Amino acid sequence: MYVAVMGYGTVGSGVVEVFNKNHESIVRRSTQPSLELKYILDLRDFPGDENEEKFIKDFNIILHDDEVKIVVETMGGLHPAFEFVSQLLCAGKSVVTSNKELVAAKGYELLQMAQEHNVNFLFEASVGGGIPIIRPITQCLAANEIDEIAGILNGTTNFILTMMIEKNMTFSDALKLAQDNGYAEKDPTADVEGHDACRKICILASLCFGKHVYPESVHTEGISGIALEDVAYVQSGGGVIKLLGCAKRQPGGKISAIVSPAVVQNGSQLASVRDVFNAILVRGDAIGDVVFYGRGAGKLPTASAVVADVIDCAKHVQRKKAFGWGPSEENYVVDYRTLPVALYVRAEVNNREETLAAVREAVGEVRVLSREGAPENEVAFFTETDVEQTLCDKLAAVPGLHVRSQIRITDY
Repeated sequence: MYVAVMGYGTVGSGVVEVFNKNHESIVRRSTQPSLELKYILDLRDFPGDENEEKFIKDFNIILHDDEVKIVVETMGGLHPAFEFVSQLLCAGKSVVTSNKELVAAKGYELLQMAQEHNVNFLFEASVGGGIPIIRPITQCLAANEIDEIAGILNGTTNFILTMMIEKNMTFSDALKLAQDNGYAEKDPTADVEGHDACRKICILASLCFGKHVYPESVHTEGISGIALEDVAYVQSGGGVIKLLGCAKRQPGGKISAIVSPAVVQNGSQLASVRDVFNAILVRGDAIGDVVFYGRGAGKLPTASAVVADVIDCAKHVQRKKAFGWGPSEENYVVDYRTLPVALYVRAEVNNREETLAAVREAVGEVRVLSREGAPENEVAFFTETDVEQTLCDKLAAVPGLHVRSQIRITDY
């Protein structure tokens, strides 16, 4: 049996490296008599590479080679990845991908194509890199009704927030350090504005709750507005700020899903996740809380998950795994503003005591926070729980309260 790899960037080259390094054990675990890498598709040249004889530039060579039964897609992006993967599945080839953008946007369509042609479309590496999470949700936790899933799903933002918390670095300085260390791209928008985490929570929510969740339906906020003042105030309240992707089962067959900065209390397992590490908390009705932790990205950790899917495809040749989800439906994801939440608020005020009294009259009791060096005209507090839109409307109506920062408080 033959395998092809499309894309020889960080992940693709890692896949080839792992495949070659552990080839003997990979073949044994695949249950196939042989499993060989035949092609590597990339438009670039790699003179002197040990796999140089395998490089091709024409996708059609892979598409029309009947000996190739499994194709790894590590090109990234939506196009031409979607077109290539669609054609491969329709040609009767199983596909393994690490491409979260592809799975989040087109996962249901591709799973349907795989079903129709009795092949597999697997994507363990699309969420959490080398952290096992897709297979545990669909197999190990299959006896559970999953009620909630929440996670630190982006290592870049977690590194930046860790530097702000532990080193008192500003957001801009921490971002530059992340770029210098190779954790953040030259254009970090997808990470720091939450788009990467959004794609991942969409995939997880689709798996957990059974219907496709599109990124456009998930309210997404990033961390670029987080200031050191917020970090200090939240620390004084016994918590830390993390960028979380969260999805939860709601009444009436609907779900909630959101990506945003969140206050996580220090006792939580998510609070201690630092640096570039990721953690995903799954809350099941039978198991309770289970947390999956590890490096969420990187060449070899991600390649490890990809190659594991290749082995799984080899073990399921000409038979489809019972795996996937159904189509979405209109208004499947409820409006986040209609849900109960408690808020951290930092604001400028005209008169501290008068304004705090007015805040309490408007929203109920609040827990006032402190930080070293705070000016007289600044207040910060935790509210009690109320419907988010109601809370925001009440706060907006308080005279002399000029909100500068607002972060949701979690119960994870």
